[in-house]
Amino acid sequence: MNREFGSRRKGEGEMNREFGSRRKEEGDVNRDLGSRRKAEGDMNRDLGSRRKAEGDMNRDMGSRIKGEGDMMKRKKEKAKAIYEGWMVRYGRRKIGKSYLHMRYFVLEPRLLAYYKRKPQDNMVPLKTLVIDANCRVEDRGLKTHHGHMVYVLCVYNKKDKYHQLTMAAFNIQEALMWKEKIELVIDQQHDSLSASGNKALASCESGVDSGKNAFSSDQESVLEDEDEGNRGLARRMTRGNGPSDSIVDWIHEPDLGHSNQNIIQQVFSRKHWRLIRCQNGLRIFEELLEVDYLPRSFSRAMKAVGVVDATCEAIFELVMSMDGTRFEWDCTFQYGSLVEEVDGHTAILYHRLQLDWFPIRFVWPRDLCYVRYWRRNDDGSYVVLLQSREHANCDRQPGFVRAQIESGGFKISPLKSRNGRSRSQVQHLMQIDLKGWGVGYIPSFQQHCLLRMLSSVAGLREFFSQTDQIHTVPRIPVMVNMTRSSSSKKDQKSQEINVHPGPSLDPILAGSRQSILLDEDSDDDDDYQIPEAIPEAYAIKTENDVKQIVLDEEPLDQIDLSCFSGNLCRDDHDNSRDCWSIPDGKNIKVRSKNFLQDKSKIPAGKHLMELAAVDWLKDTKRMDNVARRVGCVAQVASEKGLFSLIINLQIPGSTNYSMVFYFVMKQLVPESLLQRFVDGDDEFRNSRFKLIPSVPKGSWIVRQSIGSSPCLLGKAVDCTYIRRPKYLEIDVDIGSSTVANGVLGLVLGVVTSLVVDMAFLIQANTSEELPEQLIGAVRVSHLELSSAMISGLDNSPDDSIH
Repeated sequence: MNREFGSRRKGEGEMNREFGSRRKEEGDVNRDLGSRRKAEGDMNRDLGSRRKAEGDMNRDMGSRIKGEGDMMKRKKEKAKAIYEGWMVRYGRRKIGKSYLHMRYFVLEPRLLAYYKRKPQDNMVPLKTLVIDANCRVEDRGLKTHHGHMVYVLCVYNKKDKYHQLTMAAFNIQEALMWKEKIELVIDQQHDSLSASGNKALASCESGVDSGKNAFSSDQESVLEDEDEGNRGLARRMTRGNGPSDSIVDWIHEPDLGHSNQNIIQQVFSRKHWRLIRCQNGLRIFEELLEVDYLPRSFSRAMKAVGVVDATCEAIFELVMSMDGTRFEWDCTFQYGSLVEEVDGHTAILYHRLQLDWFPIRFVWPRDLCYVRYWRRNDDGSYVVLLQSREHANCDRQPGFVRAQIESGGFKISPLKSRNGRSRSQVQHLMQIDLKGWGVGYIPSFQQHCLLRMLSSVAGLREFFSQTDQIHTVPRIPVMVNMTRSSSSKKDQKSQEINVHPGPSLDPILAGSRQSILLDEDSDDDDDYQIPEAIPEAYAIKTENDVKQIVLDEEPLDQIDLSCFSGNLCRDDHDNSRDCWSIPDGKNIKVRSKNFLQDKSKIPAGKHLMELAAVDWLKDTKRMDNVARRVGCVAQVASEKGLFSLIINLQIPGSTNYSMVFYFVMKQLVPESLLQRFVDGDDEFRNSRFKLIPSVPKGSWIVRQSIGSSPCLLGKAVDCTYIRRPKYLEIDVDIGSSTVANGVLGLVLGVVTSLVVDMAFLIQANTSEELPEQLIGAVRVSHLELSSAMISGLDNSPDDSIH
């Protein structure tokens, strides 16, 4: 057995030796294969090095091709310039002095640039501004530089207040053309952004917590025509911090008016005006007295209405002139000069009247010192408003009686052309107290002088009808500054009495313009831009028909409003004072279902939300996020499970006021336009939040100032949106618009005599969203500033509602 076992072990050893020999042969084969693979790897490394070198060559060639492509793209974009031409470069040096230079501006689809001369080849611009949806065009009105007046525009990005471009023109039509073209580019950028935003909104969850700062507006007006096809001229117009400190006192004078939006026809209707005569081709009207707001110490307001064969711009420039050309159409003009330029739309003027009713020894001559405010409405009409005021640099002159303008001005509206000639309707209103003994003892003295002043409309008509020149390029004439020096009153009197009409200023203007502006080699474009009224940063799926029916049929009267209260009481009587009420929605016109086809409008009907209460607050600082006030209506509504929309109208001043409206409803209807507005982003909200104002009771000049045209608030002023689970607060900063702030300042001076209606809604832009529905409306009657309550807001940023 042992031998057999040994034989087996011997056989196994031989087998193992054979297996080892095979393994050794396989190892030799593997070493040969490794040597071959090593040789192949060396060859591959050599090939990789060659390919890397070829890649580097290709990248160099690609960079060259890309550079050539970018150059071709820039040339192609330059060839697609939307608008270009010579404009005036307006700016200020570091020492504060303004300057004007002629520069060549080019507007491209996404860029605004200017050059020292017309660009050729690859000329580098002096300055550029990227145009996007955040850009705005601000109308800064008329600016004076060495006696020359230019119409100034400022294009800026709202997210960077120092990133701006200021340009100007010598005639308004040219400036308005640039403004329209730039706003067209901004609209295109905004539409593309809105389209992409709507797609993203469709996939978003409701209840988004949005706390971003809002879009601001242009636009000069502050107000915007709601017609989507003509959305440019009155938008994003003027922004700023309001009038300068030098004129703070005059905004509290009675019935001082600033022009704002379209002047509605009801202001000039037979309800307030009565035709008393036709004279020199004019209709003369007399305003029917309403003792609630017309001081009895003043004569009745009168106005003349006539048609002038000229463009609104040409007539406007003539009306604004205070030089020798005024003698050719205004028979009551003797002398006029500029006392102070407040801003581009407001100026203090001195005006001496040539009445010639009695010899000078019986009736002393009259003079005026008044505020003149002007603006262009979105329908192409112009409004010039006048009212007397005192000024430190315009003392009462010896030998003159200082008359007082209670209200007055011009409205110049375009009419359809006839026989190829432009036509405009001119309305001239005047309510004046001539003062002195002649007014009391000679009853016909006041009316005679007033009719002579109104006859200037006929003078305008004859001025344009007796010339062959086509007034398509109106000029802005020079006005002489009247700031008084330290010379004696006797010397001043002798100089003022011997004022005579001077020669035409056209040759002077032409020569001075060339000498002052054609300094194309100047490097003053790198100027120190003093921000004018640019405030610091402030802070889609369609609605289906089923949800609209739910909104229409929801019974609003089921909400118990007795538990809500504000410090301003509700009183529905017509003659109530210092209170609020709800106006009839049937008197407010909104877009109909067929608005996109025929632009028709219908009465608004009932509201989506109920107005629960109104707070009238005051504080030393601007009041933001008023919903955090302890015990406010928004908190009470939240405890009851209701949703609130708070609209906080912030009124700036030495004392800051806030008018707060609390609208409530049971809950938001999913996928409704209101729900999409509440949960949307600020861009969407700014493009839809609309106000429709009106003044049922107030003086003529205030009704003109406020108007009744719809306004997209997010584009007119800065709006801040604060979204929380149970409320949305909209803080509307009226101080962010020069025009709105100025109008509000004058309205505060006569607010106790006014009844103002405000209707809030979300603008409907598609057939699925139409017809429009009001969120709510409020009427504020005869408000008292003294009734405002101290807000009691702490400075904590935390909200009271979570």
